Amino acid sequence: MPSPAPSRLSFGNTLRRFRRNRHGSAAVEFALVAPVFFGLLFAIIETAIVFFAGQVLETVTQNSARMILTGQAQTGSFTAEQFKTYVCGQIPALFDCDKIYVDVQSYGTSFSSVVINSHIDAAGNFDTNMQYNPGNAGDIVVVRVFYQWPLFVTGLGYDITNLAGSKRLLAATAAFKNEPFGAPPSPPPTP
Repeated sequence: MPSPAPSRLSFGNTLRRFRRNRHGSAAVEFALVAPVFFGLLFAIIETAIVFFAGQVLETVTQNSARMILTGQAQTGSFTAEQFKTYVCGQIPALFDCDKIYVDVQSYGTSFSSVVINSHIDAAGNFDTNMQYNPGNAGDIVVVRVFYQWPLFVTGLGYDITNLAGSKRLLAATAAFKNEPFGAPPSPPPTP
């Protein structure tokens, strides 16, 4: 039976040789740094995609709100479903139209009467109760479009969620006063 001293000596020699040997040190260093590097890289990419999706949703909302602003939706007797279909017709492949929610509310003729409520409850759930009231000529209207964007990098300590289930609620808003689409144009004054 060998004595314990030589085995310690050989283990010590092995450890010293390992410490002096530089072959493969880059691979070991990369293995230590790679998880943090890739986690940061994926968090940056996901944040950029969320911001890009938010900007696309803003553009779609502004373009869709023009249908109400000019009175085309009202004179065409659009229903909530028809207006949502119009909104979905402008959305690129970035979004799933089944997960788009459109809220249209009229507030009379004063901007001071506008009240914007959050569609996120205390538990972090999305309130899907939407209204469709495009208003009349001269009314203040607020059009909001919502989308629940799924997030994937939140498990790595980077968390931009505001909904339960690792999702971020993207919301785009357009507030405006309807044009006088119902009244005929008045004739110019006579001199």
